[in-house]
Formats: sequence, structure tokens, C-alpha cells
Amino acid sequence: MSGILTSALAFVVAISILVAVHEYGHFWVARRLGIGVLRFSIGFGRSLWSRRGRDGVEYRVSMLPLGGYVKLVDEREGEVAPADRHLAFNRHPPSRRIAVLVAGPAFNFLFAIVAYWLMFVVGIPAMKPLVGDVIPGSAAAAAGVNAGDEIVAVDGDETPTLTAVQLELLEGVVGEGRVRLQLRDPDGVLREVTVIAPADTRALTEPGALFPGLGLSQWQPEAPAVIGQLVPGGTGAASGLRVGDRVVQAADERITDWSQWVEYVRARPGETVPVVVERDEGRATLELAIASVVEDGVTIGRIGAAPHLDPALWDPVRTEERHGPLAAVGAAAEQTWRMSALTVSMMARMIAGQVSLKNISGPINIAEAAGFTASAGFTAFLSFLAIVSVSLGIINLLPIPLLDGGQIAYQFAEIVKGSPVSERAQLLGQQVGIILLLLLMSFAFYNDIVRLAAG
Repeated sequence: MSGILTSALAFVVAISILVAVHEYGHFWVARRLGIGVLRFSIGFGRSLWSRRGRDGVEYRVSMLPLGGYVKLVDEREGEVAPADRHLAFNRHPPSRRIAVLVAGPAFNFLFAIVAYWLMFVVGIPAMKPLVGDVIPGSAAAAAGVNAGDEIVAVDGDETPTLTAVQLELLEGVVGEGRVRLQLRDPDGVLREVTVIAPADTRALTEPGALFPGLGLSQWQPEAPAVIGQLVPGGTGAASGLRVGDRVVQAADERITDWSQWVEYVRARPGETVPVVVERDEGRATLELAIASVVEDGVTIGRIGAAPHLDPALWDPVRTEERHGPLAAVGAAAEQTWRMSALTVSMMARMIAGQVSLKNISGPINIAEAAGFTASAGFTAFLSFLAIVSVSLGIINLLPIPLLDGGQIAYQFAEIVKGSPVSERAQLLGQQVGIILLLLLMSFAFYNDIVRLAAG
């Protein structure tokens, strides 16, 4: 329950911040261009708090926190006093209207740059891109990637962190279907290999499928088989396992580390096995019931347990990406550009059928990510905000009538034809936009529900 509340609160905070930034972009540019503003609202629906400023604008916080809006003076939305008609949005030339409409997404991109700048100055904790086990017969194995290699660069771009590797691999796989990896082995010797992706690159773009699909895994420390967490209601807790137990034997098999224990459990769905554990008071034997679950179409065993990991075990792969205040400006702008370009590329390839539609996330998945990053710390949550802000900026530029991009398209159409788009055409566009957004939201909800059902 506490996790759900954390996710919900983090989601509301994130959406409120990003909507405020977006709407402030519209507000700020409209005021600078002499367009009147009647209301600045965070949220929709009934007002929870409002105040009228000296500038005559009503500032409001509304009941539904999933959005917001800026209400401009506009003769198409209500009567405007003759003395205020020069402030009306519809009375200004299309170029100024476009500037106001573009300002919302532009402020989202600016927010991402500021967020990345702050992260680079403070320092972003990250993992070194060290390769763990390589699946025999996989694309990575065929290319000559070995366990213990460090991925120094992908397609000529340096990759100091695991996240950088994931982004570069994704771009290469959905692009040419092959990537050049510069590797450094444990002895410090550099070499270059080319990984050719499997024919079905679309499957590799599903969430969590890229590394396994290429036959790669992240290096993991050899953790002892000590129970660090138990899921309430899981078969592990129900069978008598306790936090702190060290599993030393299962049936006739001696257990030496956590990875071996995971493989043992996964291979025995639905079975009940005798397990020997070490506790403070000595050894104990339990009859462990292993649950049967379906994961990616395969039935596996699961007991609802997580390992106890000594943070020092991860020291060999920990790193930090940090820049000085001036250098961080360029790095932040470059990161925002790369995330924007990748998002646009992924969206275009989804339409073309080259990228899995399972990457579309709805509010449930976004809320979970918000809660997880908020629990992980300030830098993680700021990174989440930057990524969502970029996505929000791009989505709002799509030429869908209900979004900024659709309204921008109307202004360009007015420039071309020399007169405003007819009300009938705008009404039809709004109806089409509503249908498209409802379809998109329905699909996003479907993906969220499928992810929850898969556990």
C-alpha cells in the first residue's frame, strides 16, 4: 500500500511540475507578444485554490491534477470587450499564434536541458558497461563478445555507462540491424567486433528484450544465497523462509550463490522441495513450495524472494558521470537532443511496424516509474522528469488537432490559404483528434494491464 501511495504522489508531483512548465511557456510568450491571458490553471475541473494577480490573471489549482491549461483572450471562445479586442489571440497574425503554441513544447525541452545540466553538475551515479554471461549461440557470442569485456564504444560513440550502451545499441539495432562494439578485455586489450542482430529486430525493441535478444547480460557480483526481501503472500514466506536466511542446500543440490538458487527455483515450477537454510540459531530444514508463473510465454518457478546485496559488491562497476558547470551545458543540450531524436525515431518506426507497440506506456506504468525513481533519490527522479518532459514536448507537437501541433498546423494552413480554417473543418479535426487520442490512451492502458498481469 505504501508503494502505491508513493507512486501516486510521485506521479501527481511529476505531472504537476511538467504541466506547469509547459503551460508557463504558453503564458510567458503570450504575455510578451501582447496577447491577453485570463487564467493559468494547474489541473482541470473544480477550483481548489485560486488567486487573481495584479496582472488580472486568475491563477488556479484545480481538482484533477492530470493536466492544465492557459485560457487566452479569444473572441472564438466568448465575448470580448471592445477595449480588449487588441489582446485577443485570434486578432494576432498567425506567426505570433504559432510562437505561443510552440512555446509550451519548447519549455519542456528547456526544462530537460536544465534538469540534465543539474544532474551532470551534481554527478549521475551509473554502472560501467561490463558484460556478464554471454549466451552460447547468440549474436553476441558469434561476434566474439566475452564475459568480463567492457563496452567502450558503440558505432564509434563512447559509452562510459551502461545506459549509454543501451541507447546506442537500440539505435543501431532499429537502424541498420548491426552494431560495432569496441571492447576492452580484463587485461586492458582493445578490440572491435560487429554484432549482427537477429532477423526479427522488432522483437528486440520490446521492453527488457534488447540485451537478452542479443545474448548479452549485465555483469553481476557473485552474491551469496541470502534472503534480503520476501514478498508478503509469496510461497517463500508461506513456507517459512525468513529475511536473513542463507540457503545452503535444496534437495540433493548444494547452493553456493544467488544466481544458482534463482536457476534452481525457475526450473521447478509447481514443485515442493526440502531446503536447508542457515540462521542465527543454527540450520533448519523447510518444505519450500515453488509457485508456477508464466513469464514471456514460458512457465517458470517463483517464490517471491529477493537477495541481500552488500553495496560493496558493486564497487567494481560503479561510476559517475560528472561535468563542470560550463561543460555541462553542452552535455545537457546534447543529451536532450539525443533523447528527442531517439523518441521521434522510435515513434516513426512504431508506425512503420519496426518497433514494438509494447513500448507505449500509460499512466499506470508511468506512475510506477515515478514512484521507483522518487524512492531511488533526487537524481533518479530528475532523470525521470527530463525523459517525460522530452516525451511531452514531442507528443504535443504531433499534428493532432487537440494538441499544440494540430493548432500549429491550422495556423500554417491559414498562412497558405490566406484565411482562417473553417469552423466545420476545425470541428471535424477535433473529432478525429479525440478518436486518435482515445485509441492511443486505450492501447497504453492495455499495455499497462498486460504488464501488471505478467507480474
